[in-house]
Amino acid sequence: MKKITTPLEKEEIEDLKVGDEVSLTGIIYTARDQAHKRLVEALRKKDKLPFDFKGAIIYYCGPTQTPKGRIIGSCGPTTSSRMDIFTPDLLKVGLKGMIGKGSRSETVRKAIKRYKAVYFLTYAGCGALLAEYIKGKRLVAYEDLGPEAIYAIKVKDFPLIVGVDSSGRSIYE
Repeated sequence: MKKITTPLEKEEIEDLKVGDEVSLTGIIYTARDQAHKRLVEALRKKDKLPFDFKGAIIYYCGPTQTPKGRIIGSCGPTTSSRMDIFTPDLLKVGLKGMIGKGSRSETVRKAIKRYKAVYFLTYAGCGALLAEYIKGKRLVAYEDLGPEAIYAIKVKDFPLIVGVDSSGRSIYE
């Protein structure tokens, strides 16, 4: 198992290959469809983005309501292909990693290769288990989106598998 930390560095990304099991520690950002739409709209308007994308990882996740005494609710991955129309624009401004489930389009794989990024898979159907790897949570933007707001979450040893590596190779091929 490869251990990596955020923000992602070029050398770390290039060392990751399709199928590698990874343990991630650091800060990642949750964002789903509506948050992605707003991020790309902000880019097009040349507005300030709510966090620094350089070396950042976005987790395609909308956590459930936080139970009493817990840091976060269940937070499993959502289907990544729904973000495909937004992904190249975010990679262009420095996004280096994405976490979700399912395959990515050819356009996204080419953008991953072009911008030397990586797409990770995590365990679907295991949101309650994945919440155990989250050690902190902070609202970053778009609170009105409820569970689809952007949160910075601190993870320790978050389990991942490389789904698309920086050369554009996909585990689904």
